[in-house]
Amino acid sequence: MLKVLIDMPVYEPVLRQLQQTPGISVEVVAQPEEKVRPLPLSQIQDCDVLFCTFLPENHEAMTRLKLVQISSAGYSQLFGKKLVERGVRACNSLGVFDIPIAEWNIAMMINLARDVRGLIRNQENRIWDRSARFQKEIRGSVVGIWGYGGIGRETARLAKALGMTVHVLVRQEIQKRNTVFCVPGTGDPDGTFPDRIFYGHEKEAFLNSLDFLVMAVPQTATTTGIMGETELRMLKPTAFVLNPARGPLIQEQALIRALEEGWIAGAALDTHYYYPMPPDHPLWALPNVILTPHISGSSLSPRFLERVSTIFLENVVRFSAGEPLLNELTVSQLAGN
Repeated sequence: MLKVLIDMPVYEPVLRQLQQTPGISVEVVAQPEEKVRPLPLSQIQDCDVLFCTFLPENHEAMTRLKLVQISSAGYSQLFGKKLVERGVRACNSLGVFDIPIAEWNIAMMINLARDVRGLIRNQENRIWDRSARFQKEIRGSVVGIWGYGGIGRETARLAKALGMTVHVLVRQEIQKRNTVFCVPGTGDPDGTFPDRIFYGHEKEAFLNSLDFLVMAVPQTATTTGIMGETELRMLKPTAFVLNPARGPLIQEQALIRALEEGWIAGAALDTHYYYPMPPDHPLWALPNVILTPHISGSSLSPRFLERVSTIFLENVVRFSAGEPLLNELTVSQLAGN
């Protein structure tokens, strides 16, 4: 009997399916919380599979643990937990937020192109201004996606539907995705949407070509600060930067200077350097910046619980059958590389 412990809010249809699956026993933590704290030993000692956001504080007592499914796409909370050494496999929830974040990307491109923030300021000040800068369109523009995971692929699909040209910067050839969660009918599972693919040594040519840059890589030791002054100056002064990934991918002071001094035309930022952003931070006041409080995709999204629970159910079934798991993290990823 495979014992499954759920330390998450319960999506009832998935819970019922799990409870009806032969060979599986399911227990739900009475008061699930998105924080690190100990759980009763009686609950965790004989647990084989854990569904959570954070491992319990006393996770080392889980001597039977074989699989951890976390509810987030980011997985830094698993660093240093010695899962690999203990023979524990781990999967994240990559793909859950592809749709809302890609829609945020499209919305921000339209907002930046038409200076909707400027229109709203005019509305608040009762100013009637029909200037050409409010009447642009994104069709025919070139959007560059740095990284081509699920968010990048769904952004590419939507951008192509709107008549945009898609350029992608990647470290290696784009592969088909067979073991990564994707909502049916979305994304680019076969990797065929990009009009042009650039590799690491072609970074300057990639950045030179863009009207919009979308950051879509995870933050790791090697990607922190990958967008600095040199890279920002490679963009056209008419280009816009969107960062729904992680704030520190872009060097903070270089970005402020780029926006203040006109190296780029503007930015839309959903991920930041501080949480919350201090009220005196200069990014709040810059007229060419749209700043949103990390809401492009979050656990409050209306389909979050359904999608993350679907991944978990699929992985429990696959694990029981000895089949490849969805979104399984590699040894290198669990080491933070």
